[in-house]
Amino acid sequence: MAGTEKVEGQAVTTVTVDEMKARIGTESVSDWVEVTQTMIDRFAEATGDHQFIHVDPVAAAATPFGGTIAHGFLTLSLMPLLSSKVPDAPRIEGAKMGVNYGGNTVRFLTPVRSGSRVRGRFTLLAFDEKRPGQFQQTNAFTVEIEGQDKPAMVAEWISQIFV
Repeated sequence: MAGTEKVEGQAVTTVTVDEMKARIGTESVSDWVEVTQTMIDRFAEATGDHQFIHVDPVAAAATPFGGTIAHGFLTLSLMPLLSSKVPDAPRIEGAKMGVNYGGNTVRFLTPVRSGSRVRGRFTLLAFDEKRPGQFQQTNAFTVEIEGQDKPAMVAEWISQIFV
């Protein structure tokens, strides 16, 4: 049965493995997060991708984008931040850690302009026990841009959770 536990000083709702399996097909949505130019610049530094459309506002203004845009991989990398911004997101009872396992698909559909706000939409597609104490979770992950109909990105992402 669901309960609560403290994670980094915060009360977090916990669910059993069976309760998580029962959530297949459910959707959750994060709060909005602003993608700032500072965030984009730091990502460029970390990855070495200094293409002008990301880091040069003057040159990027002359492109069809009308300004700088986030790297596609920055958009994908927002998954942990956005998932942490889902109100009342449950955690598996007794989970020791979770790790990225990979993706089945990733598509970048609309550029994220610097200063835009984005949010994550997550749909639990599968939750399977791979071996005792190790579960594989597959989510559809969509990054939505505030005020736009077309999403920035869609992905099917796989995580492994160890209890």
